[in-house]
Amino acid sequence: MKMQKQIGMTEIYESSKGLLENAGPGSKTAVIVAGHRFDESQKPEDERICYDPYAVHFVTPEIRELNKDPLKAKAMLESLGNVGILLLGMGNSTRARVRYFDDFVKASIDKGLEQLVILGAGYDTRAYRIEGPHDRGNFKVFEVDHPTTQGAKKEKIKEIFGELPDHVMYVPVDLRTEILGERLLGSGYDRSKQTLFIMEGLLMYLPPKAVDEILSSIVNNSAKGCSIIFDYYPESVVNGNSELEVGRITHDYLAKIGEPLLFGIRDGMVEEFLRKRGFSEICNVTSEDYKNAYFYGKNENRPVSSLLSFAHAEVK
Repeated sequence: MKMQKQIGMTEIYESSKGLLENAGPGSKTAVIVAGHRFDESQKPEDERICYDPYAVHFVTPEIRELNKDPLKAKAMLESLGNVGILLLGMGNSTRARVRYFDDFVKASIDKGLEQLVILGAGYDTRAYRIEGPHDRGNFKVFEVDHPTTQGAKKEKIKEIFGELPDHVMYVPVDLRTEILGERLLGSGYDRSKQTLFIMEGLLMYLPPKAVDEILSSIVNNSAKGCSIIFDYYPESVVNGNSELEVGRITHDYLAKIGEPLLFGIRDGMVEEFLRKRGFSEICNVTSEDYKNAYFYGKNENRPVSSLLSFAHAEVK
């Protein structure tokens, strides 16, 4: 009987290292997520899960070249054996996250959203591609991020549009050490307006104390009914002791590239976690939920990862 090849972290890291060598000074995970948006956007309209026409500007040349050669991309995944399938599922969950958050923003705008705050904005392009924020004179989007990543982002935005858009306020903040509320209020944020706070691919990279301070700042500086939406991993993935192989791979890989996981929520505890911090109308979205919502028809056989969940809630 042929033995299944054992894949180590070194092989996984080496297989992807070339794709990130020219990632620049900003966040590597921001480039990885932009890569998923870019790749998904190249699929036919009736097949793609999410669409971002600007993602191509935020990926490395190596990622763009790999996208042109799907056979090479497939071979890269296959070289990792079963691990490649697990990573494919994680990638599909990331793309579903983009779609779900997009849909949530659009629904919020339809309900009268007046302000959008994107925390840990990375290379998020919602302020530029979703109808509503950019064509309403009084609608402001606040992009909050680490100065290094935000600086790289602003240069790209100027390349794309020729200048920085008037409706976007760029707020440089190190969310690990600085007080969010003070910086937001100093940038023109209006605490009386209906606001949505997006935290996509953020909280898991912050220490628990910083997560609590961000949520407290939102509650203390927002009107009743303002919303948050975020994604999270189980505590076991963050601690590195997940029973699932993909959980251990995710933990080790992110540590290897210098962006380790620091925060997770115990299974089944997200509602209690948010209630204690001043939120209500809590909705937890599991991998089964977004699999059923987006992966059907031509996408029915695409795997997703059970590790990544989403949640949204309102300020009490």
